Amino acid sequence: MGNFEPEIVGLCCHYCAYTAADMAGSKRISYPSNVKIIRVPCTGKVDAIHLMKALEKGADGVFVAGCLEGDCHFKNGNTRAAKRVVYVKNYIESLGFEPERVAMYNISAGMGERFAQIAGEFTEQIKALGPNPVKNIKSNHQAAGQ
Repeated sequence: MGNFEPEIVGLCCHYCAYTAADMAGSKRISYPSNVKIIRVPCTGKVDAIHLMKALEKGADGVFVAGCLEGDCHFKNGNTRAAKRVVYVKNYIESLGFEPERVAMYNISAGMGERFAQIAGEFTEQIKALGPNPVKNIKSNHQAAGQ
């Protein structure tokens, strides 16, 4: 697993986290290229099914990044997202998967360095966990012709 490069999905709010990622790029602050960012209008729009689908489709880790607590452009979207992330973490743990594959972060638009740090740390955390077990289950089903 030494050469394992995880597939990471980052669901980032338009106003803060996506802007922070853009700032990191503008400042030439590198973060792992395996982090695929999906811009959402607000993390409050991220539902549990979105996190589960990302894992089902083969993402090794998924994080939601929204505005700082108390600073959401849509009042409490980030706190709703945080509750959904906790729900998904508990749910996947009950299925026998590592809850650390899903995370929630709060950052502001001006925190490009922090975004890069989060992306790097989360990637390392997922590397330590190894590939998403769903990939093995899916490939075994496909090999069996199911």
